[in-house]
Amino acid sequence: MTSAAARESPLDYGLPRLLAGLRPGSGPLDLDTHLAVHGRPPSPRGLIELVSESGLRGRGGAGFPAGRKLDAVASARRRPIVVANGAEGEPVSFKDKMLLHRAPHLVLEGTALAAAAIGAREAIVTVDGAAREEIETVSWALDQRRARRADRGVRMRLALAPSGFVTGEETALVNVLEGGPAKPRFTPPRPFERGVRGAPTLVQNVETLAHMALIARHGPEWFRALGTPDEPGSALFTVSGAIARPGVYEAALGTPLATVLEQAGDVRGTPGAFLLGGYFGSWVDPETARGLPLLDSELAAVGASLGAGAIVVLPAAACGLDQTARVARYLADESAGQCGPCVRGIDAVAGALEALADGLGDSRAQTARWLEQIRGRGACRHPDGAVRFAESALTVFREEVHLHLQNRCSGRRGEFLPTGRSAP
Repeated sequence: MTSAAARESPLDYGLPRLLAGLRPGSGPLDLDTHLAVHGRPPSPRGLIELVSESGLRGRGGAGFPAGRKLDAVASARRRPIVVANGAEGEPVSFKDKMLLHRAPHLVLEGTALAAAAIGAREAIVTVDGAAREEIETVSWALDQRRARRADRGVRMRLALAPSGFVTGEETALVNVLEGGPAKPRFTPPRPFERGVRGAPTLVQNVETLAHMALIARHGPEWFRALGTPDEPGSALFTVSGAIARPGVYEAALGTPLATVLEQAGDVRGTPGAFLLGGYFGSWVDPETARGLPLLDSELAAVGASLGAGAIVVLPAAACGLDQTARVARYLADESAGQCGPCVRGIDAVAGALEALADGLGDSRAQTARWLEQIRGRGACRHPDGAVRFAESALTVFREEVHLHLQNRCSGRRGEFLPTGRSAP
């Protein structure tokens, strides 16, 4: 495991991989430096098979096998389009923005390779429209690649996406690129069948595409040298909150959470809880969390997942119930407004959590019924994510709930978890 400050050679089986060549305080790698760090541009020949053999799964949160996605789009009868998804609407995740700003050529190279491998001639790189530094860096890198004709005939362009939690969902992003609102589509066809301009569309997270650029160079055996047989490779994690050195860290899958926290300078003070997987993730109590390996198969046992790779350390001095109520209201406000479970259900849950935080009565039984009614009934994953987040809070912060029902609180209230776009 390593941070961006670690050693630079990617020509072995260890780390860093995605973060190779990045130094604290340095700017983005230009094309020549990128090639000096990572080696000559690889060929797209056989990329689908290499990615399939590597076991790479999407790093945007859903964890779908990347090789299967490539193959599905490549098998379509019409010429496909590739969309590099860098929208990153999760307020506690900044890994994709870091890659776009510090290692843009790794992302763009993976995008061009994926496009060439599936027969696409067009690729669209999407970035949060409010991320000014990333927009400037990607534009600069695209100009460099055009000048050097580095993309094997693939036409790549930059597109800006509206800031928002659901924007990064692939069907919502396709709607944006077609001039519509950032609203997920909940009926077929899926983007791999018919997406941008009706063409089969590969929508892939930018970290996933960066991994593809390295797999094309070094092969699936190299990728599988880290991680576990079922969850191979490395991943980027945004570590924030009560931690000495907040930032983006790269770790092999299966690395203990405690080891990642040590790399980030360890926890400042006493932790009250850990939020794993971001706002669609779960709260986990400190004693349980520290012993967990960063594997979906292990996190599932405590109701958590890697999600978008976000890890937040909540200090004991902050009120976990109050923070949960704030985020639940944010998730309710971020609804795409397409179905009852999302529009009315999450709003009701947020209101119930706010009432608990304010000591206005015991609404736990009603909240539990609402959560069960919402589960699995949404038009997209938004309601299910909100349910997971709220349910975990009612378990982990149950003692805090009892205190609030007595008009007491063990911690400070107010803003700690972000609901905007400020960095950790």
